[in-house]
Amino acid sequence: MKIGVVRFPGTNCDRDVYKWLQDQGHQPQFYWHEDLFSSQEVEALVLPGGFSFGDYLRSGAVAARSPIMNSVKEVANQGKPVLGICNGFQILCEAGLLPGALIPNSGGEFIDDWAELKSPSTKQLIQLPIAHGDGRYFIHEEDRKKLWDQNQVWWQYTQMLNGSVDQIAGVTNLSGNVRGLMPHPERAYQDWMGGIDGWKFWI
Repeated sequence: MKIGVVRFPGTNCDRDVYKWLQDQGHQPQFYWHEDLFSSQEVEALVLPGGFSFGDYLRSGAVAARSPIMNSVKEVANQGKPVLGICNGFQILCEAGLLPGALIPNSGGEFIDDWAELKSPSTKQLIQLPIAHGDGRYFIHEEDRKKLWDQNQVWWQYTQMLNGSVDQIAGVTNLSGNVRGLMPHPERAYQDWMGGIDGWKFWI
């Protein structure tokens, strides 16, 4: 697949994501935050982690207003897969492409660790690394019920790590093609990385 990798000032997981996709046989292509591109150029998009624009204001808030997000929304509206990892998840929420918000961890500290995740739909268990300071998923109660009723909870932590509502680690949009995840699958797909659950994780 031809997969665009969207970069912003402060993105720092872009090359990891590029290599992860390349090793799975895909054809990754970098796009800069000022780029506007045709949705026909790609079959999918990934917004990697990092600290876009230094995480000023709120994490992902400035990046969500970058010119490239017009192209990201076009790709999403066409039903093509869009994945946001960590800061990418924050950006997709700030852009209104995913429900909820990511706010500072309940302990007020940056968490760098491995986390066990479970899929509410399949009950599958996987382990992926996490590295975030603003990873606590928040959503208002009335929208939380919709999230579950509409099967939009993608992954949950098996333990309370950062104070996320219902221990949510990842969600999808209503159509299921836009997905956000706080843990990093691109850091766990080779044995030497400590785990392989990120291999062919998404597409």
